[in-house]
Amino acid sequence: MDYFLTEEQTMIRDLARQIAEEKVVPVREELDEREEFPWEIMKVLARSDLFGLFIPEEYGGLGKGSLELCIAVEELSRACLGVSTTYAANALGTFPVLLFGSDEQKKKYLPDIAAGKRLVAFGLTEANAGSDAGGIQTTARLEGNEYVLNGTKQWITNGGEAEIYTIIAITDRSKGARGASAFIVEKGTLGFNFGKKEKKMGIRASATRELIFDNCRVPKENMIAKEGMGFIVAMKTLDNSRTGVGAQGVGVAQGALDEAIKFARERHQFGHPIISFQAIQHMLADMATQIEAARSLVYSVARYIDNGAKDISKESAMAKVFATDVAMRVTIDAVQVMGGSGYMREYPVEKMMRDAKILQIYEGTNQIQRNVIGQALIKEAAKRK
Repeated sequence: MDYFLTEEQTMIRDLARQIAEEKVVPVREELDEREEFPWEIMKVLARSDLFGLFIPEEYGGLGKGSLELCIAVEELSRACLGVSTTYAANALGTFPVLLFGSDEQKKKYLPDIAAGKRLVAFGLTEANAGSDAGGIQTTARLEGNEYVLNGTKQWITNGGEAEIYTIIAITDRSKGARGASAFIVEKGTLGFNFGKKEKKMGIRASATRELIFDNCRVPKENMIAKEGMGFIVAMKTLDNSRTGVGAQGVGVAQGALDEAIKFARERHQFGHPIISFQAIQHMLADMATQIEAARSLVYSVARYIDNGAKDISKESAMAKVFATDVAMRVTIDAVQVMGGSGYMREYPVEKMMRDAKILQIYEGTNQIQRNVIGQALIKEAAKRK
C-alpha cells in the first residue's frame, strides 16, 4: 500500500533499507552464531544520522517523530531483529531524558546520543518486577548531594555496551509506585557493574545483561523530573516506545514473507513450483494481509503520537500486541511454507522465528498489553455514562 510518506520519510526508508541489505544481511548469520554485538553496524547508522532521527534539531538531531523512527526500525528488522533491537533500545533508553529531562540534562546527553557517540539503555525490569513494574526493589537513598543506588536490574538490552543508563529506583518505599524516581547513570560510575552476558533463544546479536548497583553514587542533578515521578516516567516512556516494537514485528514478518515467497517460487514439487499450489497461496495471502493490517495500525498510531496526542496508552498497546502477534504467526508460517529447508540454519526464517518470540515478551508482555487496552475501554465506557 501507499502510505503517502513524504519525500523525506521515503529517503529515510530507502537509507535504512540500503543499510539493512548491504551491511546487515551479509553478517546476520555470523552475528547470530557468534552472539556478537553489532558495533560496526551501529557506527554505520551513526554516520547516516539515523541515531538522531527523533532527537530535536536544537540538540543535534533531525527533529523527526515516531513515524520516522518506526520506518527505520521496520527496515532494519526485515534484515535482523537482533540489530534492530540494539538500535530501538537506544531510543527506549533516551525517551526518559527526551520526555522529562531538564534543559541541562538534554544539553549534556542528547547531542552525543544523536551523533551515535554514546549508546543508551533503559533499566526498569528486575527479577521479581517484570510485568509488575510497580514492585521494583532497587533503591535510591539521598545522602547530601548524591543518591546512593542499591539493587539489580535484569535482562537489560544494551547492558554493558551502553554508556548511558536511565534507571528507575525506589526513593520512598512507603508511597508504593509513587515512591519511584528516575535517574541517569553513566557507565564507569563507581559501584555500577554488570552481570554476565545472557545467552538467548533469539536476538543473539543484541546484548542482554544484569545491571548491578552496589552503593552506586549518582549526583543529585542526575534525577530525571522530580522525586516520585519515576513510575510516570517509565510508563510514558513505554507508551512512546511500543510503536517501535510494533514496527519490529512488521519488519521481521515482512522479511519472513519475502523469504517464503522467494523459496516458493524456486522450490518444485510434482513438476511445479510450490507457489502454484492453492494451499501455499492461501498461506502467503494470509501472511501478506496480516502484515499490511499490522503496518497500517503501527503507522496510524505513530502519526497519532506525532500529531500531539496525550493519552496514547491504549493505542500504543494495540500497535504492539497486534503487530507482534502477527510477527509470531507469520514467521511460523514462513518456516512451514519452506518445510524442512525452513527449519535449517542455511535459511534465515528459523532465526526470524526465534527472534520474533521476544516481541511478545519485552516492553510489556502481550497479556499486559491486553490489560492496558481493557482498562482503557472500561474508563472510556464510564465516561460515556
